[in-house]
Amino acid sequence: MASNGENGRHQEVGHKSLLQSDALYQYILETSVYPREPEAMKELREITAKHPWNLMTTSADEGQFLNMLLKLINAKNTMEIGVFTGYSLLATAMALPDDGKILAMDINRDNYEIGLPVIEKAGLAHKIEFREGPALPVLDQMIEDGKYHGSYDFIFVDADKDTYLNYHKRLIDLVKVGGLIGYDNTLWNGSVVAPPDAPLRKYVRYYRDFVLELNKALAADPRIEICQLPVGDGITLCRRIS
Repeated sequence: MASNGENGRHQEVGHKSLLQSDALYQYILETSVYPREPEAMKELREITAKHPWNLMTTSADEGQFLNMLLKLINAKNTMEIGVFTGYSLLATAMALPDDGKILAMDINRDNYEIGLPVIEKAGLAHKIEFREGPALPVLDQMIEDGKYHGSYDFIFVDADKDTYLNYHKRLIDLVKVGGLIGYDNTLWNGSVVAPPDAPLRKYVRYYRDFVLELNKALAADPRIEICQLPVGDGITLCRRIS
């Protein structure tokens, strides 16, 4: 499934590891991730590898991490903003009890439907409510309704980085005290420590300032405890405390 190219860089599709050694990342995958990866997740990972935007997918090690995290906190009611083909969504659905629920939102239903047959075959589609379109209007309506305040155990955000702060302003009201919000890509290809004149890809440079702004805001938010981990492309866990 993966090999090192002539330049020594990791060739894993969707590879986002921040480890300096690609051989070490490959060791983690082959020793601890792939042997324990459920068949449905492996199938969806391999399907997603053929997608031209496969770098948007959640990495296999991060999917494993999310699955265990959800089990540890006994999550039942969750939300996901940014679904793509549904690898992280599948990891979540597998971790939830049979009556668990996921509100999943993405602007592109076509990508979601690539992974949907795998989710259906795994018998997990009944846990998922998919809504196509921007998430902010949905969140605003939920807050206005009043009945969703503090109702979510876990919320995972892997979407438009320039909207993360606006998501946070709303999600902090929807996650329960003691619940978690996970923001993906918070180390953004390692560009958060790159000098201003570093040769970065255009999309990396564009979103870097938004990621930096988010990281500062989360670190200063007294309503949450945070833990930023170098898993995948960086994930920051926020535990609501007030």
